[in-house]
Amino acid sequence: MQSLPLPLTLTARLSPVVVLAAAGWALSSGPLAPAPKTEHTADGRTAATQSPTAPSTSAASRTYAAAPAPCGSVTTKTITALVPGAKTAGKEIPSTDTKARRTCSWNALKGFDYRWLDVSFELTASDEAARKSYKERLADKSGGGAVPGLGDAGYSVVNLTTEDKQQTREGVVIAQVSNALVVVTYNGSDFESKKAPSTDVINKGAIKAAKEAVAALEGGQKV
Repeated sequence: MQSLPLPLTLTARLSPVVVLAAAGWALSSGPLAPAPKTEHTADGRTAATQSPTAPSTSAASRTYAAAPAPCGSVTTKTITALVPGAKTAGKEIPSTDTKARRTCSWNALKGFDYRWLDVSFELTASDEAARKSYKERLADKSGGGAVPGLGDAGYSVVNLTTEDKQQTREGVVIAQVSNALVVVTYNGSDFESKKAPSTDVINKGAIKAAKEAVAALEGGQKV
């Protein structure tokens, strides 16, 4: 089978410089560039907000002391299903503070089918700081919807981009769990048909990985 060159955006996605930049935080700009078209939201509850009458001590409360190992946060079965052909061990991105921020990536091109999955954990000083960061990230990823039952608050959005007639669809799921944020990015392309996987496939895949990552966090090191 003849292999095809990756589009410029995906070639850049695989370069060490861009990967290390993405480690600073995967959501600051999606791995694929320009103004995406929002396609899908998940139905469910709205993000949790703090009551104005909550005691002032709540701002200092926190549950988690360290980020879990991200490459072990998603099961081998799920990695095999979401990223066919990828090494299930994944690759952890270097971090300046592994207690506060850790990210793992899996990617593979199997035949003409490309998939990329990122799972990130970010710990903040308090529940309130995590809630604030969560709301800010939702503002940057507008057009999505709540994911019921995912942490204290969960959100997903799926976007489609096209470059040189090649489509790529990307899903982002963000969850706030006490003083931690869990962020999953999942995207894919088919280089033979030039089409992207369906919105449903990407959205469900990203949410599945996010649920496993949140479970790994909840079973990890607590204060």
